[in-house]
Amino acid sequence: MTRLLFVIAAAAAVSIAPARAFECSPEPVLPENAFPIVVLETSMGNIEVELDRMRAPATVNNFLRYVVEGGYDGTIFHRVMKDFVVQGGGYDENFEERPVHEPVMNESGNGLGNIPWTIAMARFSDPHSATNQFFFNVADNTGALNPSPKQWGYTVFGTVITGQDVLEKIAAVETGYNAEVDFQDVPLVPVTLVKATVQ
Repeated sequence: MTRLLFVIAAAAAVSIAPARAFECSPEPVLPENAFPIVVLETSMGNIEVELDRMRAPATVNNFLRYVVEGGYDGTIFHRVMKDFVVQGGGYDENFEERPVHEPVMNESGNGLGNIPWTIAMARFSDPHSATNQFFFNVADNTGALNPSPKQWGYTVFGTVITGQDVLEKIAAVETGYNAEVDFQDVPLVPVTLVKATVQ
């Protein structure tokens, strides 16, 4: 079983994934819509995000294809860290991994920062390893997750336009260590992404 981790000083451990090929840019998905709005219906309420195809075209196409294919329906938010991130997109309630496409190119130098109420892609230490997992910034994470001259960042590709209160509730749930899958920061009561749709 693989999982995506942030490569930052605050992380307790870092997983070094083997290098692999990445898909430079997926085929366009709903190309007529420059700023698609995706509604994430969760077990704690709805979240709406506006995607920025102009700044992160490859990442938006990547995210949208999972949405259109139903790849996010019935997944969980498996990593929740108050005052940091809410991460999901990769596992169902049994922690079975969802199928993924080839990794997408890193677009973290697009000028969009990891500020509160933005959505970004999770990845391994390989900067071009993002597939289906994403996270919401619930704090200002620019210092840890933005690109710098010495490191790649984490690609921000949209903004939460409604549902910040829902994210606050998710970020506040009780979490713990899940020994079965060896994950930290797992909600003790699953928080489900019931359905994702393009508005």
